[in-house]
Order: sequence, then structure tokens, then C-alpha cells
Amino acid sequence: MTDVFVVGIASTALGKFPEKSVKDFTREAVHGALKDAGASISDIEAAWFSNTRQGALEGQNTIRGQCALRPLGIQGIPVTNVENACASSSSASLQAVAHIKAGFCDVALVASGEKMFFPEKREAMFKAFSGGTDIHRLEEFRQKITTMGQDLIPEQFQNIDTGQRSFFMDSYAAQARLHMETFGTTQKQIAAVASKNHWHSTFNHLAQYQHAVTVEEVLKERLVSWPLTLPMCAPISDGGAAAIICSEKALPRFMKKRAVRIRGISLVSGTDRQPEDFQNHIGRLASLKAYEQAQIDAKDVDLAEVHDATAFSEIQQIENLGLCPSGEGGALSEQGHTSLGGKVPVNTSGGLVSKGHPVGATGIIQLFELVTQLRGEAGKRQVENARIAVAENGGGFYECEEAATVVTVLEGGRSNG
Repeated sequence: MTDVFVVGIASTALGKFPEKSVKDFTREAVHGALKDAGASISDIEAAWFSNTRQGALEGQNTIRGQCALRPLGIQGIPVTNVENACASSSSASLQAVAHIKAGFCDVALVASGEKMFFPEKREAMFKAFSGGTDIHRLEEFRQKITTMGQDLIPEQFQNIDTGQRSFFMDSYAAQARLHMETFGTTQKQIAAVASKNHWHSTFNHLAQYQHAVTVEEVLKERLVSWPLTLPMCAPISDGGAAAIICSEKALPRFMKKRAVRIRGISLVSGTDRQPEDFQNHIGRLASLKAYEQAQIDAKDVDLAEVHDATAFSEIQQIENLGLCPSGEGGALSEQGHTSLGGKVPVNTSGGLVSKGHPVGATGIIQLFELVTQLRGEAGKRQVENARIAVAENGGGFYECEEAATVVTVLEGGRSNG
């Protein structure tokens, strides 16, 4: 089967933009990706579109991609809508890659526009997060996560109202407490991850937040769900992203020297594992499949973008990716090895906690950062001699982990002809 390449990719600025629409973000992202590829609308043979909020918050329950793409002149070709929680656009990327490898087309568009911030619909904004788990078992899951690591919570933080938040923050907090209980991970180590990512985002002009925060400042901020404070949690974000991918046959039509190869991509759903069975965590299973497909080992990875919906999640996912042994993610982070200039820089974009997290678009935005790095175009946040990069993008929550996870391996720094 053919190799598949990213030849054009773009991201919008991320943040809260009440005046902008899903169509606005989609238009900006698609035009940016086409320009980056040196391509035109007529080059696109099939398209995939991701969005998770328009149905719940605007009533556009179906044909979101057709509605967002037709005004751009993208019509007549196959357009497929993919919704897979936070892993939506990375799942769409996998579908597009498979389509090309199967020979159904040579050039595909993967796009996403996501609008999550509706100040006049605050209750609906937060209620929409509940759709990322089994709504028929929501109360059961709430009870289950409440008991995880409960004894670790300091007395002054037990049974207090910390304000409105999504169900996901409590689930991530429970996972963090279990990790702390099992491996001795500390709240300070989680804060170090958040501080590092906020520092990285100062070099990213598209990031939602662009100011540094010290470890001490992270720890003193408002509690969301112990041990997580506000800077450790991804914000509500608007934004969009798009990528143009193609077969090896079509590669000469584009700027070949800037093409980045998709060397492996895997999608895995969660399993009925026990919470303490970290070796079968969904993120680990997905990474092993992607590594096998890409014919690499974890030691080959030069940098990674991981799904840090909370700062703890980064600790969990770098362990799943094999960048360190289970239980050592906190120490690796605290020692600076995942920072710019460290052994394996992680979330050089600023990560979800600082760059932003427009749910449906997050997967492509991760790839945007990695492609930029592999092209050597990341400026002050550039990782030297980057050749192999990995993205981990999780989505939803079921039982004790994400419901879906996509891991993508990219290769740059090679001659494409």
C-alpha cells in the first residue's frame, strides 16, 4: 500500500471568540491548509469533518461537514462527518489515511471547526461534556470515581464546592489520585507539568494562554477537583484546524520537501480493565499498535504531543507512550526532561492546558504542531534534529479511562524525491 503524507496543515488561533462561528473557523483553517500545501479546492477528492458541539449547542445535529465545507466550494465529492469525542479529528485522519491506502483517492482533506464558548448558554456548555460518557451510567461513574484515592484528599479540601466544572475534571482527578496512591506521584509534579506547558505556550502565537506560571503559582490557584487546580486543567476553547494528506503518487504535485510522512496511526477503544492494570491502559495499547505499524520503538521518539486535558494526563500518557516506565512520569517531568531542551520534549505547543482544547479539532492541532516541528519551522520552540514525532489524542471517558484513543507517528527530515 502507498505511503501517505501530510502536505498542508493549518490551525486557527485558539481562545474564546463569541463573534465567530464554526464556518468561520473551518474557512480559515481550510484556506490555510490549502495555501500551506500549494493546493486548490479542485485537488481535494474526499473530505472528512469533525465537530462535537454544534448539535448540542446550535441544533446542527447532522451534515455539519457539508454545511461548513460547501460555502468554500467543496461539493460533489464524498464528505464524511466523524464524531468521536476529543479524538474526533484524529479519528477522521485515520479514516482518510485508510481511504488513500485503499486506493479510493489520492488527495484528502481532514477539517474541523469547533465552537464551545457560548456565554449566554453556560449551563448547556457544561452539560454538553456529559455526552462524552455513557449517560445511562453517569451517576454510577460519578460514584465510582468519587471513591478513588479519597483518603489522599487533605481534610480541608474534602466535601467542598469548588464551582462549576465538567464531569471530566472529576474523572481525571480520580485517575490522578490513583496514580499518586500507586506510584507516589505528587501534586507538585503535576504542577510542574502545568508550569512547563504554560511556559511552552509563550512561544506559540496561536495559543489561548501565552503567559508563564510558576509551580508555586499553579499550586496556589483555585482548586477544581483535588489534586487539580485551574492551571492544570484545559480551558473551554474555540478554534479550527485542517490538513491536506496525499498518496505517494500525488506527492509530486505539492511541495515535496515540506511533506511529512504518516508512518503509523492506530485507533483503540477502551476495555473492561481494572483501574490498577496500567499495562493495559487504552493509551498504551494504542501506542503499541502505532509503533508496530511504524516499525519504531519508544526510544526513537524525538518529541510528542499528548492529550493533557489535565496536567496529570500528560504524566499518564508519556508512560503509556513508553517515554518512561510506569510510575516515573511525574519524576521525569519534574526533572525537566520533557521541557524544551530536555530528553524528549512534550507538548511544545503548550498542550491542551495552555494552548487550548477545541475538542473536535484538537487531534489535527496536535499534528499541526508536530508537522511544524518536523519541518524545522517552529521558531523559538523548535526541537533540534526532530525526525520522529508522536501524537496521542484521547476522547471520552468510560469506566476508568478514555473511551477512544488515537496514536499517530509522523516522520520528517527525509528526502521525498
